[in-house]
Amino acid sequence: MKLIKRLEHLPYGDITQKGYEKKRAKLLAPYVPQTQGRSLFQLESGFGRAVYVPWCHTSCAFPFTDIHTEAVQAALAKHKEQKMALPMPTKRRSTFVQSPADACTPPDTSSASEDEGSLRRQAALSAALHQSLQNAESWINRSVQGSSTSSSASSTLSHGEGKGTSGSLADVFANTRIGRSWVPTEQSLRVQTDCSWHSVLCSSSPGVPVSSRVSTKIQQLLNTLKRPKRPPLKEFFVDDFEEIVEVPQPDPNQPKPEGRQMTPVKGEPLGVVCNWPPALEAALQRWGTTQAKCPCLTALDVTGKPVYTLTYGKLWSRSLKLAYTLLNKLGTKNEPVLRPGDRVALVYPNNDPVMFMVAFYGCLLAEVIPVPIEVPLTRKDAGGQQIGFLLGSCGIALALTTEVCLKGLPKTQNGEIVQFKGWPRLKWVVTDSKYLSKSPKDWQPNISAAGTEPAYIEYKTSKEGSVMGVTVSRVAMLAHCQALSQACNYSEGETVVNVLDFKKDAGLWHGILTNVMNKLHTISVPYSVMKTCPLSWVQRVHAHKAKVALVKCRDLHWAMMAHRDQRDVSLSSLRMLIVTDGANPWSVSSCDAFLSLFQSHGLKPEAICPCATSPEAMTVAIRRPGVPGAPLPGRAILSMNGLSFGVIRVNTEDKNSALTVQDVGHMMPGGMMCIVKPDGPPQLCKTDEIGEICVSCRAGGMMYYGLAGVTKNTFEVIPVNSSGSPVGEVPFVRSGLLGFVGPGSLVFVVGKMDGLLTVSGRRHNADDIVATGLAVESIKTVYRGRIAVFSVSVFYDERIVVVAEQRPDASEEDSFQWMSRVLQAIDSIHQVGVYCLALVPANTLPKTPLGGIHISQTKQHFLEGSLHPCNILMCPHTCVTNLPKPRQKQPGVGPASVMVGNLVAGKRIAQASGRDLGQIEDNDLVKKVNQVPACFFQHQFLTEVLQWRAQATPDHPLFLLLNAKGTTVCTATCLQLHKKAERIASVLCDKGHLNAGDNVVLLYPPGIELITAFYGCLYSGCVPVTVRPPHAQSLVATLPTVRMIVEVSKAACILTTQTLMRLLKSREAAGAVDVKTWPTIIDTDDLPRKRLAQIYKPPTPEMLAYLDFSVSTTGMLTGVKMSHAAVSGLCRAIKLQCELYSSRQIAICLDPYCGLGFVLWCLCSVYSGHQSILIPPMELESNLFLWLSTVSQYKIRDTFCSYSVMELCTKGLGNQGALSLGINLSCVRTCVVVAEERPRVSLTHSFSKLFKDIGLSSRAVSTTFGSRVNVAICLQGTSGPDPTTVYVDLKSLRHDRVRLVERGAPQSLLLSESGKILPGVKVVIVNPETKGPLGDSHLGEIWVNSPHTASGYYTIYDNETLQADHFNTRLSFGDAAQTLWARTGYLGFVRRTGLVGASGERHDALYVVGALDETLELRGLRYHPIDIETSVSRTHRSIAECAVFTWTNLLVVVVELCGCEQEALDLVPLVTNVVLEEHYLIVGVVVVVDPGVIPINSRGEKQRMHLRDSFLADQLDPIYVAYNM
Repeated sequence: MKLIKRLEHLPYGDITQKGYEKKRAKLLAPYVPQTQGRSLFQLESGFGRAVYVPWCHTSCAFPFTDIHTEAVQAALAKHKEQKMALPMPTKRRSTFVQSPADACTPPDTSSASEDEGSLRRQAALSAALHQSLQNAESWINRSVQGSSTSSSASSTLSHGEGKGTSGSLADVFANTRIGRSWVPTEQSLRVQTDCSWHSVLCSSSPGVPVSSRVSTKIQQLLNTLKRPKRPPLKEFFVDDFEEIVEVPQPDPNQPKPEGRQMTPVKGEPLGVVCNWPPALEAALQRWGTTQAKCPCLTALDVTGKPVYTLTYGKLWSRSLKLAYTLLNKLGTKNEPVLRPGDRVALVYPNNDPVMFMVAFYGCLLAEVIPVPIEVPLTRKDAGGQQIGFLLGSCGIALALTTEVCLKGLPKTQNGEIVQFKGWPRLKWVVTDSKYLSKSPKDWQPNISAAGTEPAYIEYKTSKEGSVMGVTVSRVAMLAHCQALSQACNYSEGETVVNVLDFKKDAGLWHGILTNVMNKLHTISVPYSVMKTCPLSWVQRVHAHKAKVALVKCRDLHWAMMAHRDQRDVSLSSLRMLIVTDGANPWSVSSCDAFLSLFQSHGLKPEAICPCATSPEAMTVAIRRPGVPGAPLPGRAILSMNGLSFGVIRVNTEDKNSALTVQDVGHMMPGGMMCIVKPDGPPQLCKTDEIGEICVSCRAGGMMYYGLAGVTKNTFEVIPVNSSGSPVGEVPFVRSGLLGFVGPGSLVFVVGKMDGLLTVSGRRHNADDIVATGLAVESIKTVYRGRIAVFSVSVFYDERIVVVAEQRPDASEEDSFQWMSRVLQAIDSIHQVGVYCLALVPANTLPKTPLGGIHISQTKQHFLEGSLHPCNILMCPHTCVTNLPKPRQKQPGVGPASVMVGNLVAGKRIAQASGRDLGQIEDNDLVKKVNQVPACFFQHQFLTEVLQWRAQATPDHPLFLLLNAKGTTVCTATCLQLHKKAERIASVLCDKGHLNAGDNVVLLYPPGIELITAFYGCLYSGCVPVTVRPPHAQSLVATLPTVRMIVEVSKAACILTTQTLMRLLKSREAAGAVDVKTWPTIIDTDDLPRKRLAQIYKPPTPEMLAYLDFSVSTTGMLTGVKMSHAAVSGLCRAIKLQCELYSSRQIAICLDPYCGLGFVLWCLCSVYSGHQSILIPPMELESNLFLWLSTVSQYKIRDTFCSYSVMELCTKGLGNQGALSLGINLSCVRTCVVVAEERPRVSLTHSFSKLFKDIGLSSRAVSTTFGSRVNVAICLQGTSGPDPTTVYVDLKSLRHDRVRLVERGAPQSLLLSESGKILPGVKVVIVNPETKGPLGDSHLGEIWVNSPHTASGYYTIYDNETLQADHFNTRLSFGDAAQTLWARTGYLGFVRRTGLVGASGERHDALYVVGALDETLELRGLRYHPIDIETSVSRTHRSIAECAVFTWTNLLVVVVELCGCEQEALDLVPLVTNVVLEEHYLIVGVVVVVDPGVIPINSRGEKQRMHLRDSFLADQLDPIYVAYNM
């Protein structure tokens, strides 16, 4: 409790890192366990920084303690008071829950209750909607009073600070989308009464309850991020054009080596023994002929009992038979398959050492080179492909194996062995005795004295996963056996128990080679036996009175775990327990614990002999057996901080960050050792410096087979001194081990080069981090031997990743607790952050043949997103400290800058305009349009045009409506439209009792009825408001949105069909809204044939024609007022741009409820006289070919669609299907995508490419651009240059600069022109803050001036200031300062191209980059969500869709998972990596959801703010939510 109280006074938010560490250490000092009873002694000068602690000796049973575990527990003490400080990830329970019984089988990802759950959620939401809409007026009052007007474009408020309306957002008119739909929630109705472009993202979603589960966790996350980072960010200058990545600066306080330069250390001389043979084959011949009955090798069965003993006589005779067979019986005498010096593969299972030993020596006698490899189990084994590359590079065409093994290899249906991935074609030879030919008496193998010719090749897997073959010469093989014999003091007839892999490394050197040289008897204990009987090797030592045992720390650990099973064993016979991975940091505790347990069973303390080995240098060092009673070797307690800088320092300050290292004895006899720097040239280290151990002796590898360049850097190293001069001429071999030579020439190993993790200039060892993880109470949560640590390169530095296998019975909370404690322990002890910690289900990590984790394959799975973790914790906020400094906003640029020429840096003002309307309307055009009298262009009202057409061309068809089958269901000629409009106007006057100026809601499905109702309203003087009808299947969810529009627009009447009228008054509707308060509902199905007395004519063209309600991508519902003058001007501009006249046909596949879609559907045909073929987009759900087949059938030249229609056709159709239906698109001149966003270049290119084969011109596809203030600013049209594309630099774009780059440049973005600017339209690029004009090189807000700009917003309470700011605003300075402009709310730029327009002047292209109110202001830079989403979408094949938003300055990424739910957690690191790499941003939260969750409106635009509010209200039902630390 005292410790907790002390720690409560330790602040986190307002303290520097150094101060934080000092204060923490001071508070914890009284509670850190002190190490007592150890005498420390100082070492010799020049090495005077390291201290060694001798083992303590007592008469009791050696009470050794695990020093590393103590340090970890002490380091974690400070975190106990905040057990759940980190936000625990949210996981759908059905996804990963496994019972112990089915722990090894993947969970069933199908969920039968999913649809039921969604229905229940919809019902709950609708009930809340119903309650909230009981009094819409009061709701609107709250909405108006509480709207937020912060100028920040990103969310910066916390939960308690907002005063706005409900947080969730919905597209009132677009609540369905093709292929997927979303349901508005109780918070989905937000009226834009305060339409500041910045008001959306900065609102803190007060509609979301503060106690929301998601919001609480985000608050927890923010609290954890308040702690100081390590190291602190440096201050430096940032150029606007180039973001500079933080380069880690050297720490002035970092320890530096102070010792003298080391000199190579010589080992004891290799003694000359009179009976040592001239070659290993000679030793075999000697023992095989003179000691034929002596046991050589004993194999065990699956129960661990001896099953067969190979004698030296049998080994010699069978090896001889095999050698003869290989050379003489595989081919003909003239064309033998094998010749001396050829390479052959030895493919033998780990439980058959006898057959392997015969094959190995058979190859040596035949002078062919054996290459032992593992038995392939499947076609795609972990690392199998790299083994295949090795076989290919060695030119291997022959593989030796046993009959049993051959039968077990995977076969094809024909019974042939499968072709393993990456392997060359092999001929398989069975080496069982019955298949071998006995050699003639006169045939003898050629046994010469050992020379430099290759004896065998041992494969080695590098850090990157590539496999190389270390070639060992015959003389090196012999010399190594001699050195081992001397070091281990082997004598003839001794028994050795070998638990290691006999095909490579120490298992091969001791158990197969040195064994024969010294006539030893080896008991081979295979891995399969160890799995079933972990104590078997101890039992073999006891039963055979073995003198030597070869083990790994794992085997010690397993024996301790199984010790209770059998107590009557004795290890008193052991004189050497060789621990071959004694260089690992956890070997100290393993050896100590094993000794303390088995000392009572006769194990002698001096018998434990750690050794260090590597494939290249073979045995580097081994501890010799000690003399009984003599003091045991010392240990080094080293500072982890010093080690990370490659310096040996005694740990005196913080006992928690210490590494206890045991020696691995002295170097091998007859050798020489030096330590060189691991990086750069092989410069000798100083005596107190860590480096790579290099060995020079005859007993070592000679080369990597076939890799001359790498061989020179590894096997032919000449060390140099500090001045770069070579030290001697003797070549050394790099061992790949990191360490130093201590007093008395004892060798200490602190890590491996392959396990080196270099983070921010500091070196950490993977094994040390594994040891720290194991010390954190790991037994309950993860498997001890199944932890992988590696680094991945992310954002210009290495990042540490820890992956472990989770036990099936570990609970979610236990796992998360362990993970968070591991992060804290590694941070405290190693002073380094873990980038990612992942737990995977049991038995899912790729394994090496002997059960270890295949690190490189695990890393590959991690980077590919195929690891399938069940728990994951990302900590980019802690690790990534090299981000550029956040950009500081520069003060605004004033008018004075223009005078001195600073504003545009030599560039012209960014402005552009369409053709002048007055110049276009000449007599030629009048004649062209069907000889229409000039008075036609004087019509100011659309109603007058319709009346004129009904008189002049009564039978001319204007509209044609198609159904899903492509058949015409309804048509309307000029006269029919006029007559029906009159009848509707009459009904409005008679039944509705409406006056001119009353608002009328039109509730119709897409069709001609909507058009006639619209003109009926105009004829009667009413103001039409088009609204998307409610969906019958989701009435409870969609009807309240209709009700809201009716109330907001103050509609006096609703015009609809009989079907929809019944729906509005149905019992189901009553459950959603109060059906008694609907205004007058009139169905227009059966109209009385009554003629209208007088068609209404507005007094002025500025009178209101209709209201256009729409929802922005940020979820704001806005209604804009369109005057009659604007309607006429808009139709006129479109007519001129597209050259529309009466003989033309166009096809429209758009939603007809708002924006340009409504204009094209309802207005343009009446004005221009062309025929419109109407295709409701919803019909494409049942017939994907409808739109394209219509275009082909009617030979349409101009067609209009939405992005959702184009995407549906691109994803759902293929050109083969279109060809089979006879579709031909060669007639298409323009295919225009109607949009209010940045052109989706990749989609339009895919569409063009897909349908190129059926005639679609690549020049045909283009886009439009419009906004709320002006629905049509750009439209490609028929004349003028083709749309242009440019590549811009993304980094510059974040600084609001435009810099053009070449195609393929890094960080480049492809942008397409948004069509040609319409006639009569002018645009200028403006700084949205200063309202000053910008130059061509700048990104700014697009302002527009045109005759068809909307009159203003339609709101219940007029806001004159807002109307003026958005619709009638002026530039703060410049030539165009007197012009009235409307603000589009979109960012873009203008670029003058080399093309020439119709007017003969150079063409100015307008490029739209994105909506201003959607941009994310992060780190002082402006980001566009679509850019981040594009990066995320391409990271994994299972990401169907993606959306990003910010919340309290955290970047939240939502991804839709289209694969199985097991892949959900794979996406978290991939998403975090790509956003960091490409956008220099740290993702705060990653949310994985089902397909279709991200709301998309009818225009195919993402509703990101609606998604944000649904997430914060915990309504998404996510598969997984990861909170990045």
